[in-house]
Amino acid sequence: MLDVKKIRNDFPALHQEVHGRDLVYFDNAATSMKPAEVIDTLREVYSKRNSNVHRGIHYLSMRMTEEYEAARRRVMRFINASSEREIIFTGGTTASINTIAYSFGEEFIKSGDEIIVSAMEHHSNLVPWQLIARRKGAKLRVIPMNDRGELLIQSLDELISDKTRIIAVNHVSNALGTINPVKEIITKAHDRDIPVLVDGAQAIPHGNVDVQELDCDFYAFSGHKVYGPNGIGVLYGKEEWLEKLPPWQGGGDMVKRVSYEETSYADLPLKFEAGTANYPGAIALATALDYISSLGIANIAAYEKELLDYANHRLGEIGGLKIYGEAENKISIISFQLEGIHESDAGMVLDKMGIALRTGTHCAEPVMTAFGIKGILRASMVFYNNMEEIDRLADALKKLKQMFG
Repeated sequence: MLDVKKIRNDFPALHQEVHGRDLVYFDNAATSMKPAEVIDTLREVYSKRNSNVHRGIHYLSMRMTEEYEAARRRVMRFINASSEREIIFTGGTTASINTIAYSFGEEFIKSGDEIIVSAMEHHSNLVPWQLIARRKGAKLRVIPMNDRGELLIQSLDELISDKTRIIAVNHVSNALGTINPVKEIITKAHDRDIPVLVDGAQAIPHGNVDVQELDCDFYAFSGHKVYGPNGIGVLYGKEEWLEKLPPWQGGGDMVKRVSYEETSYADLPLKFEAGTANYPGAIALATALDYISSLGIANIAAYEKELLDYANHRLGEIGGLKIYGEAENKISIISFQLEGIHESDAGMVLDKMGIALRTGTHCAEPVMTAFGIKGILRASMVFYNNMEEIDRLADALKKLKQMFG
């Protein structure tokens, strides 16, 4: 259903050479390339309409404010939030999670309380909860996983207690590609009146996300992983929760009235948007979401499943290659090791062959510890990748094995 050749022409960065070889970009889970229309949107904003939002009464400021708030509504529609008041622009997934960890933690977590995370969290959905737990005297509890990289959801019934205040879990593992059953987790949590935050950084680019259908209380994602610009992200929160939470940061735009004696806060969503907004980023992010919507989220998911199946087939032909993360339900990520070859050495040699993929712990060190390894190679594929690039990777890995004997 996708014209991949035409799509590739929309992404200028794909058409370059690295070390004299045509680039194969398989590091999409770290950050995605940007279509020309996203780049053009940023250029247009800065060159023709640039002016700060929510502050001015002159033409440029008024127009920029309208576009910024229109971008908020476009994001709202993309994830099917019920109100634009539930869409907060942040600096990215990390900023979104830290906002809730601090704000929720200060208001609702006390000594002896418990926070539940999973065994496959990115550091951004682990460290903020460790910080608030240490500050408030709370305890972190962990949903375990099996050796296929799947969460043992049945253990959640035992983990949840009267002391549980919030559950924070990723929708998709950045290290393993596992798609977690977040709907089931949310249902179990809500049966005990416990809110759930979902880290959606890796889910948003690969499939449909409907926050009302999920019934999550908070959902976080980044622009740069979904073909948008860096430095912009989204925090979705149910309006009832956002109204109850105190702001995380203070400054301009998040206030209603200020005196030396007292400050009252702006209405949602501005209460959580202190300082000068990244309005170019927000508008370009909305452009990126419109772009993938035009391709069809279902079409993207179906094609990326083909990429994953083909990559599993080709890499499965290579002796001494071990794949980590073999969940039945996963996105187009393959994480692996080559027997006897350090992942950093392999990554550097592959780079000389024009192939970009990720090596190391992937900001998920506890996942590596669970598998008893120090790091892995990760090839993350998206809709602008093709089968020929997978063939190049497979051939390069075979050459790599020959080089290292």
